[in-house]
Amino acid sequence: MIQPHKPLSASCIFVVLAFSFPVRAYQASQSQSFSPAESTQVPSAALWRDRGNIASLDLIYGPGGKEHQPAGKFTFVKEDKQGTSPKFEIVDEQGVRWKAKLGDEAKSETAATRLVWAAGYFTDEDYYLPELRVEMMPKLERGREFVSADGVVRGVRLERSVKGQKKSGNWSWFKNPFVGTKELSGLKIMMALINNWDLKEVNNAIYGEKGEGSRYVVGDLGATFGETGNAIVRSKSNPGDYSDSKFIQKVTPEHVDFFLSSRPFVLSVFNVRYYATRTHMQDIVKDIPIADAKWLGKLLEPLSDEQIRDCFRAAGYSPEEVEGNAAMVKERIRDLNRL
Repeated sequence: MIQPHKPLSASCIFVVLAFSFPVRAYQASQSQSFSPAESTQVPSAALWRDRGNIASLDLIYGPGGKEHQPAGKFTFVKEDKQGTSPKFEIVDEQGVRWKAKLGDEAKSETAATRLVWAAGYFTDEDYYLPELRVEMMPKLERGREFVSADGVVRGVRLERSVKGQKKSGNWSWFKNPFVGTKELSGLKIMMALINNWDLKEVNNAIYGEKGEGSRYVVGDLGATFGETGNAIVRSKSNPGDYSDSKFIQKVTPEHVDFFLSSRPFVLSVFNVRYYATRTHMQDIVKDIPIADAKWLGKLLEPLSDEQIRDCFRAAGYSPEEVEGNAAMVKERIRDLNRL
């Protein structure tokens, strides 16, 4: 039986109060304003692109399209030990490099890239394969349970490496060239719509290509389609949790707050930076102008039920999971248009 929470002791309250001042100071340092005047200094920077008639978009293949889908033979290059998910790099017969991701995030990230791309934002070119055979596949340090002895890998998200694209850095949700724009508001709402609880700055990339300006991208969309919260309750790629979650938290005449729970346990306050960063994430989806939320709702409204289902079909979800996830996405788009 689950026992009711006990009230905090006086000592616990003292600890929280004692640490609240450095936490607030850290948060304030991260929220310094970025004026529109500063944004004009980066004319080549881009966050969003008009997709035109989004009702015509192919969300089975997504941003990479059918022409970029993985095919042929693949050879192992190296294991990537960064992040929480097992990853490794491979190369195909045409010399194109791919980053393979295994585990819970393989499906959720594939679906998320399609929805975020359909809304006009830049994403990686991701594809999901139920099985993939890799030549010269060694024993991995992480993710061995997904690999058989003959080099067949199960449940793989492949991210295509774009030739000529270089990463020039990371960007902050609170200080960037797009502060105050409806496009940035729309991206924040998209993170709430897909329940992305891992909005760390390190997951936001600035990419550049020859002859083009910088593109601002949320480069890791794996922690999605589950429940937001602390390290115990949060989940990803969990259709049941996603369907049970809430979207809009509060509406005022001018602004709307969306749900995002990321505050760690009280005792995590001893790690001031971690506690402050995770707590501050919740502010990303707060105080969004209603006009911006309506703009995104109207933009997404033309997406058909089949297109939304295609996002999850392409990610390898079961028919029941496809229906559940797609119904929740459709309902959240309706919620935006009811504001």
